[in-house]
Amino acid sequence: MQASEPMNGRNDLDIAAFHRDGYVMVRNLFDADETAGLLRHAKADQQLASEAYVRRDAQGGDTRLALRNDLMEDSPYAAVARCERIVVPMASFLGDEVYHYHHKMMLKEPRVGGAWEWHQDYGYWYNYGCLFPDMGSCLVAVDRATKENGCLQVLRGSHRLGRVDHVKTGDQTGADMTRVNAAIERFDLVYCEMEPGDALFFHGNLLHRSDQNKSDYARWSLICCYNTKHNDPIVQNGRHPNYSALEVWPDDRVRNMLVCTY
Repeated sequence: MQASEPMNGRNDLDIAAFHRDGYVMVRNLFDADETAGLLRHAKADQQLASEAYVRRDAQGGDTRLALRNDLMEDSPYAAVARCERIVVPMASFLGDEVYHYHHKMMLKEPRVGGAWEWHQDYGYWYNYGCLFPDMGSCLVAVDRATKENGCLQVLRGSHRLGRVDHVKTGDQTGADMTRVNAAIERFDLVYCEMEPGDALFFHGNLLHRSDQNKSDYARWSLICCYNTKHNDPIVQNGRHPNYSALEVWPDDRVRNMLVCTY
């Protein structure tokens, strides 16, 4: 599908595309100054570096990520997760009020950044007490994402398969490859090449993966994950938070925080 232009709400065509394809690409959701501020902060963030842990792929490549469940008031990552230009469309796509489930910085470094195996996010989240797949993520490109540096790949429409069983693959947990291989024969493979500030909204059941980064350029991205109010996990104090109302920040407040970090 064609990428959309940024807007706070989504029109009926975008919502229909999300349900049909399992994702919507939005170009320039964050402008160059906002993205530069976020990247500058992340590169200098010693706490982020210390919290990041490694997930090894099936070929032995390493990818680092830092995951947080909390939304700290002074955190630019949390500001993005609260931003109305993400939260409002996500609620439209999923058909209910959404709350912050977690967010994570993915740190795929030049030449050494590992792959992510085929998986569905709900393949993990199901085990944390979420009964329904009514969940989604918004990936914001902090660096340029290309085929060469391991951009996200998706199988368009594969969210309609339902949840696929997941098994251990290296240090990661990936979708059952018998099902994945059958899906590859039936759905279009899309490389989600993105410029800094572009965003990809995608459904919790969409099959996706990424290759190792064999280029000279890093691929860092911020992924903000959301659950719907009606899907409050049936367990308390699980891996990620139960429902609590999300304080949504206006775009100007988020922009001021990101640009000030720059």
